[in-house]
Amino acid sequence: MLAEKLYGPYRWGRYDVLVLPPSFPYGGMENPNLTFLTPGVIAGDRSLTSLLAHELGHSWSGNLVTNATWDDIWLNEGFTTYVEHRIGEAIFGKKEFDMQNVITNKELIDNVAEYGDTNPDTRLKVSLTGRNPDDGISMIPYVKGYAFLRVIENAVGRDKFDPFIKNYFDSHAFQSITTEDFVKYINENLIKGDKTLADKIQLDNWIYKPGIPSNIVPVSSADFDAIDAIQKSWRETGVAGLSKKITTTAEKQHFIDHLPADITVKEMGAIDKEFNFTKGGNFIIKRQWFVQAIRHQYKAADPAIEQFLIGSKQNRLYHDAL
Repeated sequence: MLAEKLYGPYRWGRYDVLVLPPSFPYGGMENPNLTFLTPGVIAGDRSLTSLLAHELGHSWSGNLVTNATWDDIWLNEGFTTYVEHRIGEAIFGKKEFDMQNVITNKELIDNVAEYGDTNPDTRLKVSLTGRNPDDGISMIPYVKGYAFLRVIENAVGRDKFDPFIKNYFDSHAFQSITTEDFVKYINENLIKGDKTLADKIQLDNWIYKPGIPSNIVPVSSADFDAIDAIQKSWRETGVAGLSKKITTTAEKQHFIDHLPADITVKEMGAIDKEFNFTKGGNFIIKRQWFVQAIRHQYKAADPAIEQFLIGSKQNRLYHDAL
């Protein structure tokens, strides 16, 4: 198993997946031995394996090493998002990894913008004292936690970071830890008093301060650059044949996310006819397409949107049950 090569042996013996009825309101829920999944993951083309990779990743980060409090939830979700991306890279290659990095980076920017970059809930270590844990949980611990781990990886290189993460899982196996436990561990086992390295990583800025620190790792994707070029020309050349050029889930996500702000209903209809977004089986694509359909008054999608919201409830976070 690729995850075991990266992070050590799977400690739970058996691993099964249970696909639940459509009323299950989340994408997935990690449990030792058994992952719960939404039926929406069955897209018919094996395009949503990243969700399964995320839940599998929790077998190390979340189930093996667990956050001690809800204030430390990023220790579960940030690490697991990192593991998910590394598994995806090992299976699908560097191009897919680059695309997922761009998508995740956009999620981080969008979520911080929604909260405001001075909002304390955009910190990794949050404070939920006297609050319902759900009030302080968003995609921030997932995507900002991932971005932070990428900063560390970029600062020291994978030849050092991969063994560090594996040893972190081993040394804290079957324990619940706090953010401060992690800070102590990384200072003692990776930074080791190296001020230059500490300045490159900026632990305090990432963990205890809101917003996005300036040392975030830049992201880019040649495949997305090609789609950006298509976005500039399809209005003149038409949409016929685009579905043969834009094929993967990530590519379709990027195409949908960057449709023109002034797109017309007629153009929405032409794109829908070419790609079959409204009636397709991929719930991630449908979710993003439906946002555009609502925004641009594409009424032809209304019945499918109603069924999507009522029948699947996948309008909620599509990773874990928080």
